[in-house]
Amino acid sequence: MGVDTAAALLVTAGDNPARIRSEAAWAHLCGVAPIRAPSGKVTRSRLDRGGDRQANAALYVIVVARMSADKATKAYVSAASPEGGRSSK
Repeated sequence: MGVDTAAALLVTAGDNPARIRSEAAWAHLCGVAPIRAPSGKVTRSRLDRGGDRQANAALYVIVVARMSADKATKAYVSAASPEGGRSSK
């Protein structure tokens, strides 16, 4: 994580210390928490579009970097993919 990325997350945390009670509260604050979006008989989830856009962008940078460099993150992403861990060869 670079200085700019860390600074964006620290600014978000410093501006809202009373709102960060749990990981879920932090996710809502950054705009990455899943919320229910029911439509008729189908219940889906989508990401909350509210929250701090700079913190959201910082988390995105961290995730993309980890997906390209960290073996544990690569394994998690491949197992959690819609293909169920199967490769698309």
